[in-house]
Amino acid sequence: MADAFYEPLGDETYRSTEHTVGPWGPDSQHAGPPSALLGRALERMETSWPGTLTRISLDILGAVPVADLQVRTQVLRPGRNVELVQGELLAGNRAVLRAQAWRMRTSAIDLPPVPAGGPVDPVPEFPEENQPFFEWGGGYLRAMQWRPVPGTRRGVGQAAVWARMGVPLVAGEEPTALQRVLALADSGNGVSHRLDPEEWLFINTDLTVHLVAPPAGEWICLDAVTRLDNTGFGLASSRIYDRDRLVGLGAQSLFVAPRS
Repeated sequence: MADAFYEPLGDETYRSTEHTVGPWGPDSQHAGPPSALLGRALERMETSWPGTLTRISLDILGAVPVADLQVRTQVLRPGRNVELVQGELLAGNRAVLRAQAWRMRTSAIDLPPVPAGGPVDPVPEFPEENQPFFEWGGGYLRAMQWRPVPGTRRGVGQAAVWARMGVPLVAGEEPTALQRVLALADSGNGVSHRLDPEEWLFINTDLTVHLVAPPAGEWICLDAVTRLDNTGFGLASSRIYDRDRLVGLGAQSLFVAPRS
């Protein structure tokens, strides 16, 4: 088996491996790995000042095939302190995933302490052993390591799980913490599902991650909630943690329908 989600072919082209396969079919990817691949491209864009991505918004334009993919990036709105950048993932000549992100200048500042009664986000308990979490276990889910937070119940619309990439994003590279976040964040709707995936579709059309702090480390936690409406749509929202603190908030719009 391959030892990464993607193998570089040169000229910003990448071969998708079996680790990218998602739960909806053997020929399409889970959106986590391609989201991380676009995040990697945006992180690596040249800039004349020190900065960090603070919001990444991805639109899924079609099923991402398990095939060779090309990455294309551009600056949409340059600036001295804030800039808007964009990345696209192409299969053949068709864009299948598009990301826009705000990059902000970073500098050291002294902040006052959080006042009494201010927001507190305790980090969920970290289990010491890997455990199965999903009933389906191929492709992407097998390439990730999972540790459900104690007390988590599956299928009730709310769940929390720690996860770590079991293989690199790109062969021969150590993933950044942001890439690890993006590889997992698209799983919020699956982690917190309340409908049987054998009988229902709850497919996200997008993913937005707002960072509240720079993530660190290999293990990332999704504390996710799915809310559905009987008109056929919903929202999966996630709190995203590293081992030390809350690092981001995620959201996915869901198309909901019975499987025909």
